[in-house]
Amino acid sequence: MIGFQPYETFQLLIETGGTDRANTLLVAACDAFARRGKPHAIEVEQFEALAKRLFPTASRNSRMKAAATLGRSEFLSPKLEQLVIENIEDDLLSYLEEAPTLSEQTMIGIASTADTRVCAVVAARGDISNVALAKLFQLNSRRVYRALASNMSIRPKGPYLNALARSAQMDHKVAWSLAARSDFDTALLAPAFFDLKEGDRLKVIEAFALRKTPDAPIKRTIEQVSVAKDELSRALMKLFMENRRPEATRLLAQITGLDEVRCGQIAHDVSGAALFVVLRAFGLNGHEGLKVLIHATAHEDEDRSESLKLFARLFQDVSSDAMAFLLSAWRGEVNLLDLAKPKYRPFAQAGSRSKAAENQVSRDPDVVQAVQALERIGARRAG
Repeated sequence: MIGFQPYETFQLLIETGGTDRANTLLVAACDAFARRGKPHAIEVEQFEALAKRLFPTASRNSRMKAAATLGRSEFLSPKLEQLVIENIEDDLLSYLEEAPTLSEQTMIGIASTADTRVCAVVAARGDISNVALAKLFQLNSRRVYRALASNMSIRPKGPYLNALARSAQMDHKVAWSLAARSDFDTALLAPAFFDLKEGDRLKVIEAFALRKTPDAPIKRTIEQVSVAKDELSRALMKLFMENRRPEATRLLAQITGLDEVRCGQIAHDVSGAALFVVLRAFGLNGHEGLKVLIHATAHEDEDRSESLKLFARLFQDVSSDAMAFLLSAWRGEVNLLDLAKPKYRPFAQAGSRSKAAENQVSRDPDVVQAVQALERIGARRAG
């Protein structure tokens, strides 16, 4: 049988030996099982009976050593996995992370314990079962949701998509992990926009490119202000040009209905991403909006032209209605999950534009004019 003495011999040794004999037998038996190839079903049953008899009779250190040794086997049954989990103690997290396989029964059992530290390790495994996954999503734990958000073997769809999107609103690390995924609709991260890194904020905006959106409640306010959008663009350009950001904050609060803390974040966001949302939502085009962004952003001169080209493309591809919807999301007036409906899915994925289209944007007269204006401003400052 399984590479060591017959089961009856072990039984006799257990009965006639003491604790020391039990310690030696347990470690030796687990080592022999771990080294053996795939056993037959009857051999697994016999070893289960042997291990269940040996573990309780051995010392704590021997149980821990034997469990760690047994855990290296690729052919553990659910019962043997349970013996490892019960006896490995300090190495439990390492075992759950490194084990070649875990049975669904074991995963479900761990998820049912609600020990979030242990559950998070299981949530990060690539072989997690659907039933165990459903149980893990029921846990109200940041640690578990962070693991789920970064697990690329989990497809974010259906109720899992909803749960991850809601978790991102409350935990910036979940939002960061989801923003890094190519299979997640970053438009759903709109409520977490101000917790995201600069590049990820642009991903959120790009997710609205070439995309229909539900009607935004803020559109009525926008329609009232849009008649004076020329005055709005000139006022914002002047405030940012003179670095009067507190006054820009108050103006943004008046037109958007957002609180001054949020508007302060927009006014002081030197990447320009947050301000772009407001400018486009209120109907400013590339020519008008870029003149404001030139003075509001703080990129190095060598990076500024690339940044302006990107915003020029966004002014072309992202509709005012889409940014009004994003602005309403900041105000908590819309259900972002509506974007998962087929009629609101993007027509084209961000980044799928052809090279020719990129070159066309780079020759856009608005961009050229904006870059030239920037160069003139830089020359005046240098003088």
